[in-house]
Amino acid sequence: MSLRTERVDYRNPRDAQALVMLLDAYARDPMGGGEGLTEEVKLRVCADLAQRPGAASFIAWTGTGDSVQAIGLVNCLEGYSTFKARPLLNIHDIAVLPAHRGQGVGQALLAAAQAHAQSSGCCKLTLEVLTGNATALASYQRFGFAAYTLDPAAGQARFMHKWL
Repeated sequence: MSLRTERVDYRNPRDAQALVMLLDAYARDPMGGGEGLTEEVKLRVCADLAQRPGAASFIAWTGTGDSVQAIGLVNCLEGYSTFKARPLLNIHDIAVLPAHRGQGVGQALLAAAQAHAQSSGCCKLTLEVLTGNATALASYQRFGFAAYTLDPAAGQARFMHKWL
């Protein structure tokens, strides 16, 4: 399989269409919540990301010529580590179409995000994953991610949220 990752140009129609398709497929997956994106989100997400200076997305493409296909996506947003006084990069979404899982696509997307983070002077990559997603957990650990702890006696960090 020929595989390449490219940074998304949110204003490029081909990139925008591929990003929305991949993000919608992820949203429909049980690990993405099982519900597709609303039409409003589909219309706004790329324009909104283009307005965020710390946003970076990468698409994994396969094929050549007329048979090029978008098969994976990683959306990243820059944050800031106050403990290091440096930026960090959060992997907000990572998705690979089911027919292409287990072929190194996720690892290639993680590598693209890491290269971007390093070139941006980031001190770390962060992400969240459902504890029941054993395949993704194993992939992230293979790439070098580990549960976040400062002091093992205090336990691991827990991701929480509150809808507004």
